Amino acid sequence: MNTHNLVIRRGRKFDQVIDGARDVFLRDGFEGASVDDIARAAGVSKATLYSYFPDKASLFMEMATQEVQTHTQQMVQSVVPDDPPEEVLLRTGRGMMCFMLTDFGRRIFRICVAEADRFPELGRRFYEMGPGYLRGQLRDYLELCVSRGELQIEDLDLAADQFPELCKAELFPKLVFGVIEDVSEAEIDRVVHGAVHAFMTCYGRKPRVEKARK
Repeated sequence: MNTHNLVIRRGRKFDQVIDGARDVFLRDGFEGASVDDIARAAGVSKATLYSYFPDKASLFMEMATQEVQTHTQQMVQSVVPDDPPEEVLLRTGRGMMCFMLTDFGRRIFRICVAEADRFPELGRRFYEMGPGYLRGQLRDYLELCVSRGELQIEDLDLAADQFPELCKAELFPKLVFGVIEDVSEAEIDRVVHGAVHAFMTCYGRKPRVEKARK
């Protein structure tokens, strides 16, 4: 599958097709979803569907990209340059986890992992549009905090990767592997606050300790 140079034609029923595809893909997965079922769910003919998308893979890519971009843009808005790191990290961590722990976030993650061998571009695009883009915004913000003396970070790339991983502790693996079925807002807050505390303990500006005079 190569969608880099694919031009998607948009028309009157484009959004209708995307909505139908979302329902079927999330219900049946990529492999289990059929074009017939997607057309039926969208209320369009197969000819109409194919007039927009040449195959199921390009339709899935467009649907997933739209969803991930929407959620990512919402999360990026929480990265306000002038706000202190504790506030920005709390908002960003909470927004990230609220998306990742939704039914959609978990299902898209599973589909991308399941289809990674056959369609590696699925995973790459998902990462670029979602986690990778947010990581870049977070890295830039952390660099700004370092320049203002609010944080002490030598490896900004590593730090930008560490924070999302801290936020996923305990909850995300259990949900993905089916150990638990849902998560409360209180549990998300507990884990995100713990992630911010650990991050700030490691990278927060350390107070200077004056040497005692003899």
